[in-house]
Amino acid sequence: MGTWAVGPFGNDFAQDWAEDLQESKDLYFIEETLNNVLQAETTEYLEAPFGAEALAAVETLSRLYGRGGAADEDSAAVDEWVATVLPKFKSRPDIADKARRALVLVLSDASELRELWEDSEHFAEWRASVDNLSARMSA
Repeated sequence: MGTWAVGPFGNDFAQDWAEDLQESKDLYFIEETLNNVLQAETTEYLEAPFGAEALAAVETLSRLYGRGGAADEDSAAVDEWVATVLPKFKSRPDIADKARRALVLVLSDASELRELWEDSEHFAEWRASVDNLSARMSA
């Protein structure tokens, strides 16, 4: 995986996900991403691409709730999408619950993404970034 930042959009998987998000005009794509991730609750292993997409989806949802992280070059496409969708956004507690469950999986021992970050010198920064996202989704 090409990674250049610890944030949710600082890798190739998340950038590809953000590009696909542009086709959506509602929460469908975010929910489908989270549903795919939550399948790991039964398969007992979350592969890294799904983990990276989960973080991108949850961060996008947090931005819709007005609790987004820092806007930067990596988040630009998502920020534009959020600005377009926000006027017709309706809160969906069921999707917010899925987002929180997905974050638990990303941080679990069954997460390949977590394993990859643990093997890097930036694990503490990545973990803090995910913890911050989790706190914003729970606010």
